[in-house]
Amino acid sequence: MLKALILAFTSYYKAHQLIQKHKLWKWIVLPGILYALLFGVSMYFFGSSASSFIGWIWKITSLDKWLAAVDSGILSFLFTLTGVMLWLVLMLFYFSLFKYVWLIIGSPVFAYLSEKTEAIIDGKTYTFSWQQLWKDVLRGIQIALRNTLWQTVYTFSILLLSFMPLVGWITPLLALLIECYYYGFSMLDYSCERKKMTAAESIFFIGRNKGLAIGNGIIFYLMHLIPVIGWLLAPAYAVIAATVSLNPATTTQKKYHVTV
Repeated sequence: MLKALILAFTSYYKAHQLIQKHKLWKWIVLPGILYALLFGVSMYFFGSSASSFIGWIWKITSLDKWLAAVDSGILSFLFTLTGVMLWLVLMLFYFSLFKYVWLIIGSPVFAYLSEKTEAIIDGKTYTFSWQQLWKDVLRGIQIALRNTLWQTVYTFSILLLSFMPLVGWITPLLALLIECYYYGFSMLDYSCERKKMTAAESIFFIGRNKGLAIGNGIIFYLMHLIPVIGWLLAPAYAVIAATVSLNPATTTQKKYHVTV
């Protein structure tokens, strides 16, 4: 697990080197601008709706009146912190929905970048194929929809847990790890498809190498801490890094390259 995480992290640096050397910026900047705009607007409205939802929960349960009647500083602190944790989980859930919409919209670019990256690493002349691109796009949409379903199930379970004081405080971390895993999963699957794995085989393979998916997702989310520039670069860097991490020419970790 640790080796897989380190491999996923270092793959971002190798992806940056590859992007600079082969001048792939046009395939990163243009989609990145659209993503950054959509992300900024979405997060603003998501934050407002999450706050409104928590306020509504507090009102219909009369928690605000009960806390005022009890007049306990400790209880007020605990429930305030619980509200913060709930807000964070809701924001991650909202972002996961936004992410999957973006994965579907951006699947042609992601599929193209992944295939081109592999061709560059292997020293092949990249020949564009509409047939292969369309196949990759359909596969990417299929995986995105499948992951949306499962992540929603897990997130709602975590959402219920977040209402519990103390125990609920770890829910944002759980939600973030799940979010990272499923995003990295989608990025890695483009390479798995080219290795002739079926969707079921890809699910099994990535499930055995969770560190690669989680590591890819962690750096993707950390890049969002850099306003605008990080938002612009994160999606394309993630798919190129995922391709690098699964290519035998860029790593000696052979266990990640066996076919199922």
